[in-house]
Amino acid sequence: MSVDTDRVGGDEEALLRRVARKDERAFRAIYDRYARSVYSLALGLLRDSTRAEEVTQEVFLAIWRGAAGFDADRGRARTWILSLAHHRTVDAIRRQRLRDTEPLDPALPAPSDAADDAIRGVESARVRDALARLSPVQREAIGLAYYGGYTQEEIARRVGVPLGTVKTRMRDGLLRLRDMLESARPGVEAP
Repeated sequence: MSVDTDRVGGDEEALLRRVARKDERAFRAIYDRYARSVYSLALGLLRDSTRAEEVTQEVFLAIWRGAAGFDADRGRARTWILSLAHHRTVDAIRRQRLRDTEPLDPALPAPSDAADDAIRGVESARVRDALARLSPVQREAIGLAYYGGYTQEEIARRVGVPLGTVKTRMRDGLLRLRDMLESARPGVEAP
């Protein structure tokens, strides 16, 4: 269903302000204007129509939820929307790369499903334990980024701190996680 964008309002920044107030007609107008561009951008990078559709849905969900974060003083609506699309697409590529990671030693046989599940369970428990030992602000930033799928800018807006603070919390937290996980690895003595 196409919306007559002239009746809804032609100014895209005004449309985003209305979307921030949960105006469905304005959201449909934004969707009608940008769905094809967002999908094309995602498809061009992902080369997979199903994944491009998923990213397109993620982008428009992010617009619906986060339109209040759009700042017309910092750029145009089109730039903001396509930046969201680019960031979500890059995140999808990164997630896929993580899934496609090859074993470290290709000479080793692939573990059975039960063994693989057991290994994942042990690794998950180690990561949860290490995360629990981070400071609350580090755990929050890392959790929002890696489990919530938020960008650092989105986290900064969400928790109400400067972007640099989020970056520092994530860097420090990831360094601590790495140290804790390396020292907890079987056969490695703690310092």
